[in-house]
This record gives sequence, C-alpha cells and structure tokens, in this order.
Amino acid sequence: MYRLLIVEDDARIAAEIEKQVQVWGIDCQIIGDFRKVFEEFVQYEPHIVLMDIRLPFFNGYHWCAEIRRVSKVPIIFISSASDNMNIVMALQMGADDFIAKPFDWDVLMAKIQSLLRRAYDFGLSPRVLEHRGAVLNTEDNTLSYNGQMISLTKNEYQILYCLMKNKGKAVSRETLMKALWKTEAFVDENALAVNIARLRKKLEANGLEDFISTRFGIGYSIEIDGGNDP
Repeated sequence: MYRLLIVEDDARIAAEIEKQVQVWGIDCQIIGDFRKVFEEFVQYEPHIVLMDIRLPFFNGYHWCAEIRRVSKVPIIFISSASDNMNIVMALQMGADDFIAKPFDWDVLMAKIQSLLRRAYDFGLSPRVLEHRGAVLNTEDNTLSYNGQMISLTKNEYQILYCLMKNKGKAVSRETLMKALWKTEAFVDENALAVNIARLRKKLEANGLEDFISTRFGIGYSIEIDGGNDP
C-alpha cells in the first residue's frame, strides 16, 4: 500500500484529501506538529508528499528543501498562492508538480497516481532510516546529522544499514561479516571489530556518542531507548 504524507494546516482540506485518497487504497498521515515535519516524514516513510506553501513556523519551501536533502520522494505543492513566481519557486526547490487551490479532486488523484507510477514502476525507493536525528539514506548511501553529511566507507554504510534496519534488536557478528564481505568463508572477527571501532569514532566526532551498543556474546545493536553499552 502506498503512503501519502499530507502537509496542510487547514484541517478541513487535510481531512477531505485523506478521505478522497483512501478510496483509492492509499494510506495517509496528516502532519500533527508543524515544527517537526521532517521528523514525521522520516518516521512515516511516505511514497509521496502533498505540501502546502503557507504553513506555521516554516513554509513549504523550507520543508521541501529538508526532504530533498535525503530523498527523491515525489512532492506535489498544493496552494492558493498560484502565481507564476510561487510555481517556479516550488519547482526550483525540488517539487514534482503544483496544483492550485481550489483544485478538482479527479485532477489531484490523477496527478498523485501518475507520479506514483512514474516513481515506483521503475524501482525508485524513498527509503531512509533514522535514529536520534541521524538519517541514513539508502538511495545514495549517505548519513546526515544536524544538517551535515557524514562521509561513510562502504563497510561503514553496510554496518549502519544492518543495525538501523534492525533497530532495537541484536545483530550477530556473523550476520554483519556476511553483509560486509559477502562470503561464507572464514573472516577474522578482528576485521569486524576494527570497522566497528572506526565507525564509532567517526560517529562520536560528529556528535553521535554511544550510537552503537555491544551485545556481549552476540554482536551489536542500536538501542531504541538509548541505553547503550560501551
């Protein structure tokens, strides 16, 4: 089922959009806290976003730019501010389409379905993994935190991907070694330990202390409650 994130501060319009798209079997979430649009985007992992321009705290252009830092998910702007300047600005900020309010429901649904087909029929994935504000983008294998990109080696990315995908669970050393070296052959566990140590040092240098926990006798994990072992 496709997921649609609605970033619209008019509760009546947001509720009507939700009602209309659910008829087509699309799951919806309406933003609840307009100070945390990006956080809700990361947690919900939508396949498409409907974004108003005029919003509390920060406008839609700001949130579009934030989303574009980590994802290529389709974004449609919906706004009564439909002059050419706003339309051009929306597209320049990374939006895929612009619909002026008041809009025709059939046109809105046609545009949503068209963008979903265009994006996902060709295997485009918007998936990002998040923990403590750190965002791992599986499209381009990058990690961002506090607006900064953290450079990762191939092995560091694979370790973070395995751990963040299984957040709250222990990931065995064997599983991590197979992910890193793609082989059933014996690999010295010291090689994994060295990679983990280097990754921890890099994360700590960027403000992410105690990000990876050691599960003694098992492997490693990223703890949901933040209670990490040294």
